[in-house]
Amino acid sequence: MSDDTFASGLERVDTVRVPRLESPLKRIAIAFLEDKLAIVGLFLFLCVAVIAIAAPWITPQNPYDLAQLDIMDGGLQPGETSFGTGMTFWLGTDLQGRDMLSAIAYGLRISLVVAGISLGFAITIGVTLGVAAAYFGGRVDAFIMRIVDLQLSFPAILIALILLALLGRGVDKVILALVIVQWAYYARTVRSSAIVERRKDYIDAARCLGLSHRRIMFRHLLPNCVPPLIVVATVQVAQAIALEATLSFLGVGVPITEPSLGLLIANGYDYLLSGRYWISLFPGIALVLTIIAINLVGDRLRDVLNPRLQK
Repeated sequence: MSDDTFASGLERVDTVRVPRLESPLKRIAIAFLEDKLAIVGLFLFLCVAVIAIAAPWITPQNPYDLAQLDIMDGGLQPGETSFGTGMTFWLGTDLQGRDMLSAIAYGLRISLVVAGISLGFAITIGVTLGVAAAYFGGRVDAFIMRIVDLQLSFPAILIALILLALLGRGVDKVILALVIVQWAYYARTVRSSAIVERRKDYIDAARCLGLSHRRIMFRHLLPNCVPPLIVVATVQVAQAIALEATLSFLGVGVPITEPSLGLLIANGYDYLLSGRYWISLFPGIALVLTIIAINLVGDRLRDVLNPRLQK
């Protein structure tokens, strides 16, 4: 082979471009954005989150500050203007003179805060117990899973009602009830994934290296169980928001001094037949849109993280 041929071969090798491997997060993001419904759901959820966070600065009044309310503005229809302040209430007011737009924004804050805090505690408890049950097996697994089976055999709303009947009303009480109701879902999900991972060679190799049980469970076993956990967490957030609204609507959840979508719906329920539909209608629409947005995001994450469900 001549030198010219060898040199031309090297030039062709130099021009070959090795494709870069995409990171898993980037690949998931690209696959997620291929679904238009998922984009709509994500956009709706971001709008809800922004409105809830910025409620004190973007709403015309604090609906639960008595100094800002005027009883003469009670029962105004959507689009009417106050005779005293000249402020236009685009979604109307309730019988206490609360601006429904402001009340919905403040109610979204309670819904997202309750769902987020309960999600964090429920995941922590459920993941810890689920990984421990899968890793140790035997009596530990049997004991934890019998508790999970016992709890999941009862409706979540029934357990929450019993707990709040014993604990009383309050935001902290609702969060505690939701944590107790939801941790079992995460425990079962993580256990089912961790059992499969526990039988693989890298777990045996970690044991042979003398790593501690805690390090193996949370540094090696748990990261491989995250994809199904994300899907379950997304679904449970929507369920927590709906459950909090249901409890507040029934009068056992958030106290009347705190904003809540469930309370707003309950306040206008008795006046639906009298024509004041907006008191319950607009909070109900906000609640439905929030739950739909989260479910759309959760459904797409399920398809992306589970290759078997991809078309």
